[in-house]
Amino acid sequence: MLKIRRALISVWDKHGIIDLAKHLKSMNVDIISTGKTASLLRKSGVTAKDISSITNFPEILSGRVKTLHPKVFGAILANKKHPLHLEEIKKMEIEPIDMVVVNFYPFKKMLEENVSFSQMLEYIDIGGPSLLRAGAKNFRNIACVSSVSQYKPIIEEIEKNKGCISEQTLRELACDVFRLTKEYDSYIYSYLKSREVLIWNLEKITKLRYGENPHQKAKLFRLINGDRAVFKQLQGKRISYNNLLDLDTARALTKEFSEPAAAVIKHLSPCGVAIDKNIHKAYYKAYKADALSSFGGIVGLNRKVDKKTAREIIKSGFRECIIAPGYSKESLRIFSEKKNLRVIEVDFNKKVNLKEVKRTSFGYLVQDPDAISFDKNNLKVVTQKKPTAKETKDLLFAWRVVKFVKSNAVVVAKNLTTLGIGAGQPSRVGAVKIAIANAFKSTKGGVIASEAFFPKDDSIKLIKKHGIKAIIQPGGSIMDEKIIELCNKYHIAMVFTGIRHFRH
Repeated sequence: MLKIRRALISVWDKHGIIDLAKHLKSMNVDIISTGKTASLLRKSGVTAKDISSITNFPEILSGRVKTLHPKVFGAILANKKHPLHLEEIKKMEIEPIDMVVVNFYPFKKMLEENVSFSQMLEYIDIGGPSLLRAGAKNFRNIACVSSVSQYKPIIEEIEKNKGCISEQTLRELACDVFRLTKEYDSYIYSYLKSREVLIWNLEKITKLRYGENPHQKAKLFRLINGDRAVFKQLQGKRISYNNLLDLDTARALTKEFSEPAAAVIKHLSPCGVAIDKNIHKAYYKAYKADALSSFGGIVGLNRKVDKKTAREIIKSGFRECIIAPGYSKESLRIFSEKKNLRVIEVDFNKKVNLKEVKRTSFGYLVQDPDAISFDKNNLKVVTQKKPTAKETKDLLFAWRVVKFVKSNAVVVAKNLTTLGIGAGQPSRVGAVKIAIANAFKSTKGGVIASEAFFPKDDSIKLIKKHGIKAIIQPGGSIMDEKIIELCNKYHIAMVFTGIRHFRH
């Protein structure tokens, strides 16, 4: 435990600093400060010594040099358990500092402002990073407070421990410093280089069983302080690389719907998807949509799993994983009979907007997620025949599903349930053929969704042959007029979304 007796406070962002300083003062902590921070503290009734009274040297170069002095850095870097260090600083009349509270000039924020190059250079902080890095190196002897978000937990810990901070907290504070200075320097490098730099601060969450195949090693990392859906594994075997990919798809797909929705995922594509008033019925419909392919699949449900749904899942055969926002006690008891079944709980309300990254031999491809919102009022009916209200519901349902199917992708649906799915085909008509061939019920009266436009009339002829009544697609082909003309001839309703959903 480190007793806090003396603190140096020098901050740009002054939110919460008065409250922190008052708490430190209430515990008889001696405060040293700089410039505007010192003035603010004194105006607020907090006694603070000027840094110049310690260094016997004024701030110079328009404030560029304030804290860069042996009496400051000696006080921060001294090892309080090293006799020679203690003897040396005593001779030099240097009193140790136990806490450094610093945040930086807002370089990243100023990148968004229209300021000159010379002005931007002034927002490169030197003293702040230097103070924090020195303290972080000597973290067993000094607490490095680098963020406003740390003030409250620091106050709570000091009050609980009678003015002391634990070594574990000191270590965590030091880690935050090195992450922060790395990020800060990366923004400066990017600006001076006139080149965008992708900053990844990733830390390992867990080691996975293996990668896509047993000979590939794999781990799960998370962005430090970044968006992510936090999952809890409630039972089952250790989670795998492939499981996580499918679980992500299952969560994202079922999250598309406000109604109770269920999906069975295999190899990153859905086998069956359905919505219903009751979650157990939605699951049953999704499973029956392709009962054969669902073997060993991942089940996604956007509602709390009840006893009835759990029994339906167990009865339907072997499943690798289940993901849902919650589980009843009865459902967990039912699942416990299958020891290897992985049961995952995750917050479906959490918004995650992480970049998508793929490796190529040319470098890394980075893109925003396909998270565009679609307003059904923007549907454009392009044929003489308009879809009925029921067909429109099925079209919108199929459109939400096809977004998660590997391109070229086609989904046939009816009564808010997928009938057949064609995924990953090199030709669009090939995807149509597979979707129709996979249909577990007659496609007559159904609808079809395509994630991209129809380049030829062969798909439309096939759609007509199998009694499909309505089509939803992005549009945008040079063949659009001919496709519309053919749909008019066949009395098929067709709507354009203006949005493409390729998924490679």
